[in-house]
Amino acid sequence: MGLLFYSKKNKSSAQSADIFVILSIMTSSALFRISHNTCIKCYSCVRICVVKAIRVEVNTELPTIIPERCIGCGSCYRACSPAAISYRSSIQEVKELMASGQKVAAICDPAISGEFRDITDYRKFVKMIRNLGFAYVIEISFGVDLVAAEYKKLFEDFRGKYHITANCPAVVSFIEKYHPSLISNLAPIVSPMIATASVVRQRYGQDIKIVAIGPCIAAKDEALKFEGNERIDSVLTFTELRNLFTEFDIQESHLEFSEFDPPLGNRGSLYPISNGLLQSAVISEDLLGGTVITAEGRDNMIRAVTEFDTRVDLIRRHINLFYDEGCLMGPGTSAGGEKFLRHTLVTDYANKRLMTFDADSWQSHINSCSGLDLSRGFLADDQRLPIPPDETIEDVLKMIGQQEQSDNTVGCESCGYPSCREFAIAIAQGLATTEMCHIFSGRNRQQYIQTLRTTNEKLASTQEALRISEEQSRHEKESQIEESGLISAMLQQLVSGVVIVDENLRILHANKAFIRILGEEAAMVDEVIPGLEGADLKSLLPVHFYKLFSFVLTADESVERKDVQYGDGLLNVSVFPLRSKKFVGGIVRDMFMPEVYKEHSNTLMREVIDQNFDTVQKIAFLLGEGAAKTEQMLNAIIESHKSQGKK
Repeated sequence: MGLLFYSKKNKSSAQSADIFVILSIMTSSALFRISHNTCIKCYSCVRICVVKAIRVEVNTELPTIIPERCIGCGSCYRACSPAAISYRSSIQEVKELMASGQKVAAICDPAISGEFRDITDYRKFVKMIRNLGFAYVIEISFGVDLVAAEYKKLFEDFRGKYHITANCPAVVSFIEKYHPSLISNLAPIVSPMIATASVVRQRYGQDIKIVAIGPCIAAKDEALKFEGNERIDSVLTFTELRNLFTEFDIQESHLEFSEFDPPLGNRGSLYPISNGLLQSAVISEDLLGGTVITAEGRDNMIRAVTEFDTRVDLIRRHINLFYDEGCLMGPGTSAGGEKFLRHTLVTDYANKRLMTFDADSWQSHINSCSGLDLSRGFLADDQRLPIPPDETIEDVLKMIGQQEQSDNTVGCESCGYPSCREFAIAIAQGLATTEMCHIFSGRNRQQYIQTLRTTNEKLASTQEALRISEEQSRHEKESQIEESGLISAMLQQLVSGVVIVDENLRILHANKAFIRILGEEAAMVDEVIPGLEGADLKSLLPVHFYKLFSFVLTADESVERKDVQYGDGLLNVSVFPLRSKKFVGGIVRDMFMPEVYKEHSNTLMREVIDQNFDTVQKIAFLLGEGAAKTEQMLNAIIESHKSQGKK
């Protein structure tokens, strides 16, 4: 986050509200952060953030704070019930200042009287702070008196321009970032905290370190914008101060009274109440004749700035603005504070202080500070995002199922946006996701559940079909195994050798007859590799023998009853394709085996008989054909003689 220091050199009185020079830019950690380990995605922070400085990441749906858009109001911090949001702590920084050996002054917001109601006397409270190691403890009420006087001058010296008070850092940041056109209307006066820092350094020395203690978290970033006499070295919230009291076991009952160090304030103790600044300077709030309107609280602040921006010509009033309900209810105070009780405690405290008020001493201190420059400038830091085209907005509305709305100003607001249209704009700007819409998410959830139910039903059906298929497959496999066993057993019983080889002439199966026919060498291989499975046929057979198998693989044609000389014996071989050019089978018969020889002799005899029978049939046919022709010739001669005798 870029932090800017303001310079007040070379400013004319007419332009003191508008001219500033950036002296340095430094980087600081974000004021607020969200722990994603603790976040429950309730989006309370998104709903409460008036400037939509919290983006919901698309992939994780987790909210993330955008530091450059944040105004430091602390609304998200107070709205987060699981305490996933924290702010930048200054406790360690303050302890290091205390241990540095330098003198450190604590300047305390008058709201202490409303926050620390458990402490019976403010003088005990001052002593508790001193016991932390602070050399001086000064109340900011005197700075309030100085600033209030500057406002009185500004309002009474009216020159046609109406102003917005610049005491609340969240209001100032809101205008700088989201209403930069109103920067010239911000009162060019430092806040009481900064004014008090100038007073302390003037009185106690330029080298003194200053720690501001108050109810405002945004003051931590405001302090970083100033240097020189106005420099604030650290800012503690009231809750951080309570933590320090606990850590160092500082208790009221163990301590004596101690008074604030001078200068003491007058009516500035009323500052925590929203119109306390006006009361301090006796600026008229009369409804008929007054020129100042006070507005407090988040919603009123937004409306006041918006109306001032568009209707100041009709309002014709200065506006005294606080983001919270005065400093009484700042986000740095204890949770559960009661506004009107705190209001009463502040006024009671102010009355008690005024009972011993030394007007002469106060005036003397006021006169000694007359030379202090309490003016300031402001920096435009426009964070407004461009409005997407209407077509894009309509597309988003359709996507979340809200396109049927004729009035896009309505909405349930559960997403954190005042209307469906505003939500659609945020989605288009990358600040929100569709899942933040409960209606859209609910509809998608129902569709998902229905889809899941349908998918589960289909899955159950598929699983049942798979079970049946697996059962059938198991039965088929068992049948195949059984059949394979039967076939193998049957092949082993054959007298003829049977072999099956693959395209590489590797033996896949061979029966015992085949191994026996090949002889002793094959039998030795069979002892190592049962059934010769995987053996190379070429290593077991001579070339002229295994080439029969190669031929069948290549030509994809059978070779039947081929006599092959093998050693001293004669084999009758038939090779045939089993799967085209992949597997071939062979049947080998040893012609010298009695069974084979007898079968072969019978076959040859049948072939001779069949051939002789064919010859006889052919002779008979020829003889029969000759007798028929002779008969025809004799019949013709007889018929010829008969016809001649008649003549």
